[in-house]
Amino acid sequence: MPRLSRQQREQAIGRLHAGQAARVIANDFNCSTRTIERLRQRYNATNSTNDRPRSGRPQVTTPRQNRYILRRHLNDRFATASETARHTVGTHQRPVSDDTVRRRLRSNNLRCRRPYRGPVLTQRHRQTRLQWTIHRQNWRNRQWRNVIFSDESRYCISTTDGRARVWRRQGERYYENCVMETDPWGGPSIMVWGGIGLNSKLGPVVFQNLGPGRGNGVTAARYRDQVLTPHVVPHFNRHPNKTFQQDNARAHTARITRDYLQQNNITVMDWPALSPDLNPIEHLW
Repeated sequence: MPRLSRQQREQAIGRLHAGQAARVIANDFNCSTRTIERLRQRYNATNSTNDRPRSGRPQVTTPRQNRYILRRHLNDRFATASETARHTVGTHQRPVSDDTVRRRLRSNNLRCRRPYRGPVLTQRHRQTRLQWTIHRQNWRNRQWRNVIFSDESRYCISTTDGRARVWRRQGERYYENCVMETDPWGGPSIMVWGGIGLNSKLGPVVFQNLGPGRGNGVTAARYRDQVLTPHVVPHFNRHPNKTFQQDNARAHTARITRDYLQQNNITVMDWPALSPDLNPIEHLW
């Protein structure tokens, strides 16, 4: 028998007040006479046609099991809901579903997100990065506007998605146990270089004559001939007070590159190793 909607319940009360019999109203709404009588009693008691509060279906997990689910995902942020469901037995030995685990985590403000992918950092790397940021934490717009940030990015022609998820709260994107550490990897790809400043843009430059095998990548000579000479040097000749930022790739730190930049009076910013997340050009890629 269909459940009466809110509008139908209000119409039934109105017709009861008009003097219509409960049996007639029940026939019109295709429900039992007892339903209309209970509706009348509830309205007289509460002056409302709304349903009384109900306890609802009891949860399949106890508060202790809810704490276990939360603690498991706080200790291992990359654990999946299906894994936790297999390791959790509900009340009366009932199985726990993946959706139940997700609801318990969401009720504790944990959401499933794609993890931030960061480099593998040693303690020395962390200390160097901290010193670099402390030295520049008070820089203002007049200092940063003179910096040209540059970087190369590899665009893979064919690769798998490899998506993973991590359970975290808002503001925990960069927590150590929420970061998926990745090593550099190769594959069929092209290399693109670019540079950005507050009011300037260099490139993009697609490296030419690259190929598989040792010595066929971005070498110092290719970096000098395809990037520095046609793009960087002319820009710094027009803006001599700017500072050039580049990471510590071999092509950037080679003697050929350092000597060439020095000969052209280009000031290079010191850069901590394994710090792509400090470079705003990463958002461009």
